[in-house]
Amino acid sequence: MNRHVTVGLDDSTESHAAAAWAAREASSRGVALRLVHVEEWPVTPEIPLTLTEALVERYETLLREAAERARRDHPGLDVTTEMVHGRAGAELTRAADEAEVTALGSRGLGGFVGFLVGSVSLAVVATSTRPVVLVRAEQPGAEAGATESGAAAGAAGAAGAAGQASAGAEDAAALDSRPDVVIGLDISRPCDPLLDFAFGTAARRGLPLRVVHSWSPPASYGYAAILDPEIGTGRGRRAAEGLAELLRPWRSRFPEVRVVEKVVVGPAARELVHASRGAELLVVGRRGRRPALPHLGHVAHAVIHHSTAPVAVVPLA
Repeated sequence: MNRHVTVGLDDSTESHAAAAWAAREASSRGVALRLVHVEEWPVTPEIPLTLTEALVERYETLLREAAERARRDHPGLDVTTEMVHGRAGAELTRAADEAEVTALGSRGLGGFVGFLVGSVSLAVVATSTRPVVLVRAEQPGAEAGATESGAAAGAAGAAGAAGQASAGAEDAAALDSRPDVVIGLDISRPCDPLLDFAFGTAARRGLPLRVVHSWSPPASYGYAAILDPEIGTGRGRRAAEGLAELLRPWRSRFPEVRVVEKVVVGPAARELVHASRGAELLVVGRRGRRPALPHLGHVAHAVIHHSTAPVAVVPLA
């Protein structure tokens, strides 16, 4: 099968934002765009044929118009459409497993509160073997050419300035002036697919990459700190050294990507949600797969519900 980016399409505003995101992603990757709508309406003698035909025509029009927009916004982009029948979660997961990346719409709860993630999107994110991106209509980067709001711009500046002292004034200024790609890393476990996705996205879009690693002191830290006040500094230094070592080969592989490293103390989910403010994309990993039961780790689960930026969930071995 040809390389492609997939988007699950319905008639919601968020779905159209996901289609715009997916078209931009497909264009940047130089691959085709596949628009998929899953028709769950049952075709039975109890359902009037005229109603079924009207629904089919409605969604065929939806797919056709979305394809026309994508071709208009990205001349030369190869766009295909497909309407399939079945359970939306299963069919979209099957489609996602065949794509380089899949985009789905997620409705925001308003302001910076978070995502309203439906059962279908959650099932696809939790079970797909390929990266899945959840897109909100009102967020920067959700649509090609979208303009960052003043509030988001201010949040981006605050987030950029918060942890960049060691990165130098030039790096901090770059992050303050435009969105970036943010990735959350657990340096104690393998994460090559996550790094490959984040670095590749930043390189294709010409954006800085902000790498966030958080660590939490053990339960006994309070007592140990009394005996050795430098214990926290030592752990933080080792975490920073481990992160720098992990990123060294990726910096060499993607020399065009400006990378800013940030090591923080605190819960990973909280720090990543904070870092998402003003970002163009937040990238997190998901470990394991339970075919019979959608499963997300607590960090990924919290992030996709509360991030203010689109969230890419990358499955890890």
